[in-house]
Amino acid sequence: MGDADSILIIGAGQSGAVAAATLRDLGHEGPITLIGREAHAPYERPPLSKAVLQAAEAHAQTAVHPTDFYEQRRITLLTDADVVRLDAAAHLVQLADGRQLSYHRCLLATGGRARELPSLPRGTPGVHYIRTLDDAAALRAGLTPNARVVIIGGGFLGLEVASTARALGAAVTVLESARRLLERVLPPALSDWLAERARHAGVTLRLDARIARSTRQPHPDASVQHQACFAIELQDGAVLDADVVVVAIGLTPEVALAEQAGLALDAANGGIVVDTHCRSSDPDLYAAGDCASQHRRHLNTALRLESWQNANQQARAAAAGMLGLPVPGEAYPWFWTDQFGCNVQMLGLPQPDLSYACRGVPQSQADAPKFIWLGHRDGVPVHAIAINAGGDLRQLRVLFEQGLRIDPQRYADETVALKPLVKACQQNAAATS
Repeated sequence: MGDADSILIIGAGQSGAVAAATLRDLGHEGPITLIGREAHAPYERPPLSKAVLQAAEAHAQTAVHPTDFYEQRRITLLTDADVVRLDAAAHLVQLADGRQLSYHRCLLATGGRARELPSLPRGTPGVHYIRTLDDAAALRAGLTPNARVVIIGGGFLGLEVASTARALGAAVTVLESARRLLERVLPPALSDWLAERARHAGVTLRLDARIARSTRQPHPDASVQHQACFAIELQDGAVLDADVVVVAIGLTPEVALAEQAGLALDAANGGIVVDTHCRSSDPDLYAAGDCASQHRRHLNTALRLESWQNANQQARAAAAGMLGLPVPGEAYPWFWTDQFGCNVQMLGLPQPDLSYACRGVPQSQADAPKFIWLGHRDGVPVHAIAINAGGDLRQLRVLFEQGLRIDPQRYADETVALKPLVKACQQNAAATS
């Protein structure tokens, strides 16, 4: 058994760093060790596909905590350290260099790894996967003006990279196997709007696209013979030439250590099953972030949520849980992305049989469009997508969290001020309760 109050955190990303800080904030005085595979101190991942791709110096602004934070808070940070064995019975972990560390409680904040295409494996020159600072730096070198960039995957990451690459002057094609962009999280009308926005920015979209084969060959320009280019053939016979290929087809949760420890995994999403305290099937092992599967009260299902909000929320819940303290209440799921000159924020996820009302005019070619699509069931908001309207979305959040009904027609009428409308919804609910 480890020290009576020692806490070990495996994974030095957003969740791990926030959990370590929260443990100190909640009064834990015992040893805290934070272990990360990368050479970098914990940093935030959302900027990797945006600011970090545009400028090398931007990585300095991605740190979760200041450089001296870990020393000041008495948190032992081990970088370039890989945990290869987790012995839950003995409360021990072994590092690749042979060191063994004991623990009283352990948090798995191992995140995930980019899902790979067998035909375009990581490490192939000219092929890029975006998961780390080093990944972003390698891709940035290839995003030169007029470079031919093919992005495989039209999800959030793929579209963010496409937006950044276009801003840097690259010629960009996005291949998406679904019939529309972000099919699982956007209603059809908004998906079509986003596709038109991307095309207006100069991105070539190929939807319902399937890759038949890809080949690497010498570059046709004699001045860059040291480079190679790719010929990507689609099943419809089209052939795309690319100097740079970015694969952005999702994330696989990193659960090897959890499997080794015999923890329960969610058969549907592959994540480590945790309760509201982020406690796994082993009472001394916790999990948070991209690797954890938790039942969501608002959505009435167990999910792995790959989001900045979830990484922070579960980290704080795990810290409280490990100390036997009450956990924060469950927040309504919130996601955000920046692409093609728009800040896109989402509350909740689409569900069957929702009706949508739009507040604002969704002009795809406007410089700064502003509108919110509100998905509701009999007037009760369930799902919302805000384009450049984060402030308005924050005003609506209480309706989602409390399940309060709104009049969709009045909501869509921009002559009706939003704040008084939300307040009236709260008053009506109180009067009828």
